[in-house]
Amino acid sequence: MQDSQRLTLTITEAAAMLGISRNLGYALAKRGELPGTIKLGQKRLVVSSVAIERLLREGNERGDERS
Repeated sequence: MQDSQRLTLTITEAAAMLGISRNLGYALAKRGELPGTIKLGQKRLVVSSVAIERLLREGNERGDERS
């Protein structure tokens, strides 16, 4: 499986896609405000790549409506 086909991202990768800091990414995930966040075990957090892509697509569509 290639990287572009991964189903999950690290918080750092998701934050980079969203243009936010790693720390903000973790803060949003812990508050339940980062869509698609999945907790694995005691510490591991990953984010659904589909959820991030959807968030970006929907945000872009809303931006188009405002223009």
